[in-house]
Order: sequence, then C-alpha cells, then structure tokens
Amino acid sequence: MEVQFADIRSATADIIGFIMRSDEIDDFDFPLDDPEFARQTAKEAKFKASDGQSFLFFAQQGGKSVRIIVLGVGDGDPLSYEKAGGTLISKVQTCGAKTIALHTENLTGKQAASAAYGVKTKNWRMDTYRTKLSKSQQPTIETLIVVGAHAESQAQWLEMAAIADGVMLTRELVAEPANIIYPETFVERCEHLKELGVKITVLGDEEMEALGMGALLGVSQGSVRPARLLVMHWDGTNGAQERPIAFVGKGVTFDTGGISIKPAGGMEDMKWDMGGAGAVAGAMKALAGRKAKANVVGVCGLVENMPDGNAQRPGDVVTSMSGQTIEVINTDAEGRLVLCDALHWTQETYNPEYIVDLATLTGAIIISLAHEYAGLFSNSDELSDKLLASAETSGDALWRFPIGKAYDKMINSPIADMKNVGPRGGGSITAAQFLHRFIQKDVKWAHLDIAGMAWDDKAGPTYAKGATGYGVKLLNNLIAENFEV
Repeated sequence: MEVQFADIRSATADIIGFIMRSDEIDDFDFPLDDPEFARQTAKEAKFKASDGQSFLFFAQQGGKSVRIIVLGVGDGDPLSYEKAGGTLISKVQTCGAKTIALHTENLTGKQAASAAYGVKTKNWRMDTYRTKLSKSQQPTIETLIVVGAHAESQAQWLEMAAIADGVMLTRELVAEPANIIYPETFVERCEHLKELGVKITVLGDEEMEALGMGALLGVSQGSVRPARLLVMHWDGTNGAQERPIAFVGKGVTFDTGGISIKPAGGMEDMKWDMGGAGAVAGAMKALAGRKAKANVVGVCGLVENMPDGNAQRPGDVVTSMSGQTIEVINTDAEGRLVLCDALHWTQETYNPEYIVDLATLTGAIIISLAHEYAGLFSNSDELSDKLLASAETSGDALWRFPIGKAYDKMINSPIADMKNVGPRGGGSITAAQFLHRFIQKDVKWAHLDIAGMAWDDKAGPTYAKGATGYGVKLLNNLIAENFEV
C-alpha cells in the first residue's frame, strides 16, 4: 500500500476518513457535500469520539456513493492515532475499494503520520502461502492519501515509514515457517540492509567453534541446519560515538525442545522462538531507514534446536566462550545458552556501555504477565528507566522484575559453574540471572523476555493475528529518546 500526501481530496477516493477527539465532535467541520448529514448520522450512531470508537456510513459525494468512516481518539493520547489508523484499514481492507482519503486538517503532523503508520502496519498480512483466497477475502486497498496535513507530516512520515518497514520485516521473519526461515535464510532475509548502509558480518560454525562458543553450538549440534551469528552494525554518527549501543537477539528458528522434547500440541508455534532476533533485525532496519544519528550494533544468535542422534543430552556439560561451564539440565532451556555466547562475543568485540537482549525465553513470563507486558530484568536502574519510558511512548509494554544473589544460588551446579535451569519457582528470574553471569563489569545490561508479546492468537490494534512486530518501536524509541547525537 502506497502512502501519499495531498492538499485536497482526490475525486477517485472510494473511502473518506476523519479522526477526532471527543471535544471536537459538536462543531467538527466535515468537508463533505452534506456536512449536516454526517453530523446527524454521528448523533444517531451515538458516536462520542471516545478512544477506539468508530462508525461507517455511505453518502453521496461528487455524484457517487462512498464510504465515510469517522474514528475517535478520546482525549488524543499519542498512541490512539495509530489505533485509529489500524481501525480504519481493518474496516475496509477487503471491501473492494482502492483509495482512502484521510482528512487530517485537525491533526498535527505527528498525529497524521501516526495514523498513517497505523494504517500501514495493520494492513500487513501473511498471505504468501494462501492460494485459494476468494476475491472477497483479498485486500484491495492500494493507496492511502493523507489530505490537508500540516507541512511537517511528510517529514514525520519518513521516520514513521522506516519504523513500519522495520516492524514488517520482524513480522515476516517471525511468521515464516521453519522450513523457510532457518539460520542461513534468516541471514539472507537481512542482506538487503546493506543497501541502507548497514554493515553485515556473519560467523559460521567453524568461526564460532574457534572462538569457543560451546554453549551456542551445543544447542545447534542436533540439527542439519548450521548455526549463524549475524552481526548488523549501523553507525549514523561517523565515528562520533565510539562505543555502540548493542542489541542481542535470541534466534532459535525452530525449537523442538531437543532431547527434552516439547509436547506435540502447539509445537508448530515454535517457529516464532526467534522473535528476539526478529525484533533486533527489524530495529536495525528502522534505525538505518530513518538514518538515526547513533552507533548501534545488532547481534542475532541463530540456531535450530532438534533432537537427532547428535543432539546434546540432559546432563551434558558445555563450555561457553567466556570460559564458564554449564551443566545442561534441560535442553529445552536453550535460549539462554545461545544468548550467553552472543552476549559475551558482543562485549568482547564492541565494548558497548549499554546492551539490551531480547528473547522469547520462558513460558513462565506468560504465567506472570499473560500477553500484556514483556518482562524487564536489569542490573541498571538508569537503563531500566530509559526502557520503561520508551515502552510508554512506543506502546511496547514492559514490566520490571527483580534479579539478585538469592536467585543466583538457585542455578549453581554441583559439577559445573552453573546449570541452565533452576527450581520451578521464579523461572523467568533465574533465566535472567543466568544471563547476568555473562555481563561484564560496568556494562549496563537489560534482558527483555518477550515470550508473551512476539506472537498473538488474536488481532491487535495495529497488527493481525500472528506476528506482532513487538520490540522494534521500543528499541527505536530507546535510541531516539536517549542516544542520538
């Protein structure tokens, strides 16, 4: 779908949209042939312009019948404009119309761009493998025309469009089946970031073995798919920032659980166990796409966890790149084994002051937070505060959990430096505590457990059922609000 900007509404528009706050409803000036009819229809529909409220009606406009959609944003919370855009496209996506004219004369440039962002991201669907969709099921909207926007709308949109592109890359990576996206093809899907100025480096099995990444490689040894460490570096500061901010993502492209195999029911969902790596890739595309003035490196540990005759066993001891040894109690607690080597390599190679890892790490976080928040664990109040503030502005919700010495004791091993799982209680916390052991002194670190947020079994305000793209806006806002020069 193409997004355009125009001073006046095109006569070809099949759909005309309006967004209003609740305090605008009584004297809203509809630029229609019969504005009084629109006001009366709104009154009869009991439309109060509350947040999320909408109604659709048909009216004669320029001699033809068109759909009119009116959307409410309540008090005008910044995120409500994205939701309004999502509601708009969800009502007309497959209706047969081709062009939406969204009037934004009453909106700021940021609000208009946010509404366009909601339209574009909600319009994304994964139809690649659906060969028998009827015409009534196929999307028809080709163009969104933002009408009467303020001068800054287009500039705001250039940034929002880059973020939307990043979100859609993340969704694509997460939604694709595991026979299509595996470590090698994940890398291939990110190669186009070079065109945006991202420097890409890829480490294979031999390089990682030479570096001593026994934890990461232990996870992948049961799969015919070789592991990869994907490194994406964007420096929009021309060297002004010497130490980059680092994002590290868990990229288990399919997780059977290994020898500690998962139940069959729902195992197909484990294609999205690379949601953390997907979020990092999407964030790097967003930052490079909008030419962020920051030095950022994104690292994705990419493996497939399979249970063949060469797979690691419960009770095996592996040696991580840091030299610390790990007793593998449960091969289904594999994400932390991937991340610990990726985190150590990132610190050794780039010396970041701040590092954030993202992972669909534990089912326990869903028990704690359902699908409403991702879990935040950190050794830094400063970084936590920055992330929580970015969560508010992005809509990617976070809730902070504790870490500490009491939890550290729970993962001590009698035969190695640590074991990869603790007792039943506090599973998400002990997983974070495990990762904390690989964070070097003076590095400000945060771990985001996004297991409940990367995928949704129901549609959301700006996404369809399935991959959500969680984390891209969060990381983008973290950089935009704190680290750009």
